[in-house]
Amino acid sequence: MSRLLELITTAPAQTHEVAGILADAAVVGDVIALTGELGAGKTCFVQGAAKALGVTDRVTSPSFILRKEYEGRLPLLHLDVYRLESLQEVLDLGFGDALDNQRVTFVEWGDAMAPLLPTDHLEVELHLPELDTVGAASAASAGDWQPEPRRIVLRSHGPSWTRRLAELEPRLRRWAPQEGDA
Repeated sequence: MSRLLELITTAPAQTHEVAGILADAAVVGDVIALTGELGAGKTCFVQGAAKALGVTDRVTSPSFILRKEYEGRLPLLHLDVYRLESLQEVLDLGFGDALDNQRVTFVEWGDAMAPLLPTDHLEVELHLPELDTVGAASAASAGDWQPEPRRIVLRSHGPSWTRRLAELEPRLRRWAPQEGDA
């Protein structure tokens, strides 16, 4: 059982809004797996969700520290497994155990942990507009969010997120691609 929703955002504030709407529906134990190219907006997405969850700390990419926990209305765990080279490395660091029912967990590069993700989770794919590889890499390394549109694909896995995504669709519809959109 799954549901797919495709959205287009044109600014970080819009991506924050989308993430906030999803975070409003989150419950303790939820896992949201984020995928996409470097610089596509995964951390920007988590920042929007964190704000909606009442996190007041500055949310940054945990690329070098791998995990960061935040307190808010619901506890939030932000994982980044980009630098990990194997599923075994993920397990050795205890990230499999991090996907418990104690908090809402956002996993950047979540596809690298696919076998460990719970059956019921939300997958968020963020896509850059067509850029040359050098331009995308330099934007990512500078930590910049470029103002070009982002394509966000939301894919539910399991009955709970499928139901919630269906319920949230009317609130997300304003970002649905229109005829002729990228």
